Amino acid sequence: MYAPERHQQILAWARQRGRVDVTSLAAELDVTAETVRRDLTALERHGLVRRVHGGAIPVERLGIEPGIADRERVLSGEKERIAKTALEELPEGGAVILDAGTTTVRLAEMLPTDRELTVVTHALPVATVLATRPGITLHLVGGTVRGRTLAAVGTWAERALQDIHADVAILGTNGLSVEHGVTTPDLAEAAVKRMLVQAARRTVVLADHTKIGRSEFARVAALSEVDTVVTDDGVDGDLVDEIEAAGPRVVRA
Repeated sequence: MYAPERHQQILAWARQRGRVDVTSLAAELDVTAETVRRDLTALERHGLVRRVHGGAIPVERLGIEPGIADRERVLSGEKERIAKTALEELPEGGAVILDAGTTTVRLAEMLPTDRELTVVTHALPVATVLATRPGITLHLVGGTVRGRTLAAVGTWAERALQDIHADVAILGTNGLSVEHGVTTPDLAEAAVKRMLVQAARRTVVLADHTKIGRSEFARVAALSEVDTVVTDDGVDGDLVDEIEAAGPRVVRA
């Protein structure tokens, strides 16, 4: 197993278990304890875990939300496939709301050039991608910009979103579970995401398999308010069945 594969497996176990220890990881991965320590150091340097005595804890357990640069490095292939699959959810023409997130940025980069679309976003990275694109009428929602996600939040953003009605809202998320629905670590960002859902006829959530089954601090929407979830083929089949029983259609990229 190559180092990037080990890193992905260690991170998945850390998120599932809440904590990992060096001795157990060395045995499970059939590597030395020193190799595991180097792996944990690399994951900590990327902002994904916090080293503790004898092991590590995923930053989500500590209430630390990874920054956008850190999240861009994680599961890039899966996010690419999710974004490409999500193109099928776009209207032939009309209005689309694009949420903040690394996967929604990739979707913005892939938007078709053979149709005219109105795009509404509160995410600076999405706006940067689309600002000069032909065929795109871009509306950038203002507000207080969160440095961690580069998304505008607050009452300015919420008021602006009350005035629109789009064909589809495409959301990113930090967690998605049957029990708690769509969730995110920040209350202000959750409030804006709720407005995105209310401002569109359909809601599509993009979530790689590490987000499925997880719950974060602030609730955005129940699964009954979501039409489609686009994820990758690493998602557990039982979780897919549970999610679809709660309402949304699940598409695996």
